[in-house]
Amino acid sequence: MKILGIDPGSVRVGYGLINQEKNDLKFIRAGLLKISAKDKNRRLLDLEKSFSRLLKKERPDFVALEKLYFVKNQKTALEVGQSRGVLVLLILKNKLPLIEISPSEAKLTVSGDGRASKAAIAKMVGYYLKIDTAKKIDDVTDALALAIAAGNMVNNPSFASQSFGEISLPKPNPRPLDRY
Repeated sequence: MKILGIDPGSVRVGYGLINQEKNDLKFIRAGLLKISAKDKNRRLLDLEKSFSRLLKKERPDFVALEKLYFVKNQKTALEVGQSRGVLVLLILKNKLPLIEISPSEAKLTVSGDGRASKAAIAKMVGYYLKIDTAKKIDDVTDALALAIAAGNMVNNPSFASQSFGEISLPKPNPRPLDRY
């Protein structure tokens, strides 16, 4: 099952794509979506084009998107909210199941600590996926953490039985993920 994690932002949007088969996690690819426009409204067009290409090329089974949480800067929150709107629209237009995960839920799943540092999350992502995360931007490691957390949620039978509108989540594996 291909799981795409997305860490939204107004200028940088990280993505991480993994494959999960039973308890086996495999790294596929990760990076930043190309957003080069200087104008904040044109950035939304760049995001739409870049994310559409990624969805078409990779064809994930479902998408995990970071929930917008409390932020100190309202201007930043509004811009990230606009980016999330573009992302959600494209996910739903492509009829993909969407799981929204808070940063603390992803941190708790990946590290066992809902308030773990970005460095700790990057280290655990590297451990689970058997990749070097030392030079990866935190938007990318956060997106990979979201994908790992989503895979764990989908394998939880009580969560996986839920339906999201007209889109159902993939069938869970026969047994839940073991803690690594």
